[in-house]
Amino acid sequence: MIETKKEKIVDIYTDGACKGNPGIGGWGALLKYNGHEQEICGGEPHTTNNRMELLAVIRALEMLKRRCKVQLHTDSQYVHKGISQWIQSWKTRDWKTANKKPVKNADLWQILDQLTHQHDIEWIWIRGHTGHEGNERADAIANRGVEKIIAEHSNK
Repeated sequence: MIETKKEKIVDIYTDGACKGNPGIGGWGALLKYNGHEQEICGGEPHTTNNRMELLAVIRALEMLKRRCKVQLHTDSQYVHKGISQWIQSWKTRDWKTANKKPVKNADLWQILDQLTHQHDIEWIWIRGHTGHEGNERADAIANRGVEKIIAEHSNK
């Protein structure tokens, strides 16, 4: 019997958090590969939840050092629909919406667009706050990102 090597997949769970919208925000990601895990987080003092959702995905993909097969899990309809349904139209219209208004967060969408060409990504939407282990961990990590920003600004 011939054994076939199973393709290794990086599972990424991402989330954004914002205290006020706009307000103090955090992003978090959990990367899982071949029995190993890595958590990353960060944040900004004045931002929106959607920006944090996008930054979580961007920062996670930036961690990958070579082309990977990725299962990217997000609870953000904004990220999921943006990348799978809306982005091609935005690019065709020079980053304008159907109403000819500038796409919000176009700077981050453009970075994400470039990163998606570097990997084979399956985009998976999961309902947030329903007990899904990866999503709950990503939420906790994103909230740690918020806490880091609060701590940084309370020390000034």
